[in-house]
Amino acid sequence: MNDRLAVCSWSLQPSNPAELFEHLRSTGVSRIQLALDPISDAPEVWSEIGELCRAHDVAVVSGMFGTVGEDYTTLESIRQTGGVIPDATWEENLTRIRAAADVAQALELNLVSFHAGFLPEDENDPDYQKIAARIREIAEIFATRNIDLALETGQETAQALRGFLENLGCHNLGVNFDPANMILYGSGDPIEALTILDPWLEQIHIKDAKATAQPGTWGEEVVVGTGDVNWQEFFTTLKTLGYSGYYCIEREAGTQRVMDIRSARQMVRLLG
Repeated sequence: MNDRLAVCSWSLQPSNPAELFEHLRSTGVSRIQLALDPISDAPEVWSEIGELCRAHDVAVVSGMFGTVGEDYTTLESIRQTGGVIPDATWEENLTRIRAAADVAQALELNLVSFHAGFLPEDENDPDYQKIAARIREIAEIFATRNIDLALETGQETAQALRGFLENLGCHNLGVNFDPANMILYGSGDPIEALTILDPWLEQIHIKDAKATAQPGTWGEEVVVGTGDVNWQEFFTTLKTLGYSGYYCIEREAGTQRVMDIRSARQMVRLLG
């Protein structure tokens, strides 16, 4: 398990590579899932990150890109603005996605993940075919570079995501499974979702959350091991399914990120 553990670079909130390596060293982990957008947006700061990672003996196990215009204030605001669904930001996002794919190719990555947005659960939804076409286009951009693409979980039920993936039939499209997102969005039980999405599991995020007491509002991200994810059952299920990919610790809240990531690392090593 220790050889399959990584940290999401954005969780460490680095403003430059030196900060990234300093914070990463403090976590005790030597692998990262790397945010790709800063490399495109600030090449004067990040353009040599590949060489620097090799010099610091840091392995980049995968990449991640974001989308513009997202508003996470409420569940409804992110439903309207999230991912590649809004028409107003699609062209800009497509340009940025192509740039992220070029960065991933230059770094010789095999996998990149992203949030597509809230996928329609009904195939008769007027937006279903539009969104399917956009994700096919994104998947093809990465396929031409021999890179697999993984959709983040949480913004729809596992069954809806499975149906969407089955309908798309993209050979390089899978899932980056985040159990906390299932809880934060109120999208279902993470353990059950693992089994539903098993054929598409490309990568796992280690993140925890507590469910909201008020339906329609956000849950709360918490330190791994203090939330509603049943980690023992989670890891047991993954072993049963034969999962052999990476586990990337992600922490997107709190002011003690390094400490929280170290705590997550210890929990994973104990239970995993």
